[in-house]
Amino acid sequence: MTDLTDTPDAADTGPDDDTWDALHARAYAAFDQGELHTASALFGELAQHAPEVPFLHYMRGLAHKYLRDWPASLQHNLRAQSLSAEPDQGTAWNAGIAATALGDWAQARSQWAQCGITLPDGDGPIEHDFGIISVRLNPWAEGETVFARRIDVVRARLLNVPLPESGHRLFDIVLHDGAKTGVRALDDGTVPVFNALQILQRSDHRTYVAFIRCPSADDLDQLQQAELPGIGYVEDWTASIVSLCLRCSYGVAHAQDDGDSDGAHDQGAASNDDWQVERNLGIGAQGKAAVERLLTNWVAAGPGRRVDAIECPACEERAPQDGTVWWRGPGDDDAQGDDEEA
Repeated sequence: MTDLTDTPDAADTGPDDDTWDALHARAYAAFDQGELHTASALFGELAQHAPEVPFLHYMRGLAHKYLRDWPASLQHNLRAQSLSAEPDQGTAWNAGIAATALGDWAQARSQWAQCGITLPDGDGPIEHDFGIISVRLNPWAEGETVFARRIDVVRARLLNVPLPESGHRLFDIVLHDGAKTGVRALDDGTVPVFNALQILQRSDHRTYVAFIRCPSADDLDQLQQAELPGIGYVEDWTASIVSLCLRCSYGVAHAQDDGDSDGAHDQGAASNDDWQVERNLGIGAQGKAAVERLLTNWVAAGPGRRVDAIECPACEERAPQDGTVWWRGPGDDDAQGDDEEA
């Protein structure tokens, strides 16, 4: 955490123009290189000499947003607002995100009002249907994208079963950034992609990985339509994720096509005419017993069905590393290699 006090020295006459320009350049260079602690300190030094300049406080607030240091981010953004002659939506968005992370609902509602966003009446948490979006989990790492339902301006509930290594679970409520970083196809249109910043409310549905033999798409449909207490969602990762073969990564034996020896297999196809019998499932469930019961019932109800393995890998949220510039959209940097949920 950073010292939040910006108290200028009355005796300080300030740096000359060359020194100021050099300090200014160093602050932005540190920010652009993802050295956020250094950037905050340098913008703070500039603010000591020019405490009335809003953008210096804004940049400190931005640096602390990407550090996920919400008290500091909120304080610096509010300071920038108090110095600005006119409302600034960028500052209001960042202050709203920080206030939401802190559960300061009065402040968050005030900031969203400044952005012209209409909200349901109330003074507590915002609970509303803002539609379907896509969120990029761990944008500082693999960047898996999943669909989510927006329940707030910057909170969303995950609707896919994320890969366990993402550290996220089905139905997690995540805080997401306000800047769109791409689009994803959904039905006949597209939805915006936002970077997830952190998990705000952990789901009680753990992630189970099931490797099965499924004779047809109809058999899979029966499994996905089955309802059982403790089961949240059964996702066919074979069809929805393009990535290295999960069976290889988990060491589960399977029939491998000739010449395909690097663990990268065709993960698509979802029709009875062109069907991959070996399927990899992600199951969001409240306990392994429910998963075993679901799959046992499914195997017993049709010929040729088999369960090869059920795993429950560790699922730990990860933090960004200093020096990683992860907040830029695809148009701002080289294309990102996301694992995508269809």
